[in-house]
Amino acid sequence: MGNIVAIVGRPNVGKSTLFNRLTKSRRAIVNEQAGTTRDRQYGKSEWEGREFSVIDTGGWVVNSSDVFEEEIKRHVMLAIEEADVILFVVDVQNGLTDLDEAVAQILRRSEKPIMLVANKTDTFDLQYQAAEFYKLGLGEPFILSSINGLGSGEMLDELLKRFKSEATDETEEELPRFAVVGRPNAGKSSLINALIGEDRTIVTDIAGTTRDSIYMRFNKFGHDFYLVDTAGIRKKAKVNEDLEYYSVVRSIRAIENSDVCILMLDATRGIESQDLNIFSLIQKNKKGLVVVVNKWDLIENKEANDTKIFEKSIRERLAPFTDFPIIFTSVPNKQRILKVLDTAAKVYENKKRKIATAKLNEVLLPIIEKSPPPALKGKYIKIKYITQLPNTFIPTFVFFANLPQYVKEPYRRFLENKIRDKWELHGTPINVFIRHK
Repeated sequence: MGNIVAIVGRPNVGKSTLFNRLTKSRRAIVNEQAGTTRDRQYGKSEWEGREFSVIDTGGWVVNSSDVFEEEIKRHVMLAIEEADVILFVVDVQNGLTDLDEAVAQILRRSEKPIMLVANKTDTFDLQYQAAEFYKLGLGEPFILSSINGLGSGEMLDELLKRFKSEATDETEEELPRFAVVGRPNAGKSSLINALIGEDRTIVTDIAGTTRDSIYMRFNKFGHDFYLVDTAGIRKKAKVNEDLEYYSVVRSIRAIENSDVCILMLDATRGIESQDLNIFSLIQKNKKGLVVVVNKWDLIENKEANDTKIFEKSIRERLAPFTDFPIIFTSVPNKQRILKVLDTAAKVYENKKRKIATAKLNEVLLPIIEKSPPPALKGKYIKIKYITQLPNTFIPTFVFFANLPQYVKEPYRRFLENKIRDKWELHGTPINVFIRHK
């Protein structure tokens, strides 16, 4: 299970610069889909072969009319609830402020591992000024310059030590893991309750307790799988919380621990930015996808082909990845709920699909010959051989070519679409790499 690291601190201490430094090395691999602006608050990072997620909580704070301090307090509380390790960033050049003290006070009460990061130590002389942060009572400050990377290695080494040991997943054998995600009120809990059959209220959740019950084994209707518990289904006390932020952060863990995500949309509201945020998390984590449009029964005076129109608009909003199932349900009437399970199981199979090399070449080479990659600078690109890599999380195909660097994105997409046309890969992302033969 991945660890989650949250970056907290008052504004302008360099939280986003640190976030970018931690996540940028991955950017190239994760191939950023043009997503929502808030994409940049969540990323993957890797150090010494260990992968973890990073959240920049500050980026979510809406500096609205409510008191600044309140806003900061809120994002700190959220980090305490959701993260495994917290990086508390302070600014050496500005020195200690009252806001820093306020943040430190909340952090001292938490049970979580906290690392104090003295940022903006951009020159050698500044490191002596970091000593004043000992006053915060959070131990020795780590000296760091997010701008030029000074000290980041030492900090990352220490960070890995603070992680919970990679607990072996508490799931047995190769059973599929499904997560039901979506924004609040889309009907996640009612779907889960409908599946389980009794209205068991989702595990009550006390701030600070670990969420051990992440999986529920589900064995009926001929299915056997784990439901990843999205503990985010609790009601928040305050209505004015930034719900968008909560539900996205809450989804992170569930998405990372699942194989297939069942993304619930509310038919009465269409697709909103928050749905796109959650969708982009599913994509970044390369998970299978089933879209469930709930509350379809509440749409008044439906036309015969309304589902078609709605479906088309969903695919347009989520493009370029459009090859996924969409199911219209009404959870209270238990309409098509089993179909959701059957479809998720099918997507899981597709995600594990292996295609024989001989078959790949036999089917795809003639297509490539007919429409080869466009020549570039008078050079012709030849693709000679195709194979699927073994033991990957999602189907991954390598096309060997003489000039791989000349094969551009549109042609890669063309190849992906051809693979999808010929084999059943509905609902699963796939990787297409062009390599030198």
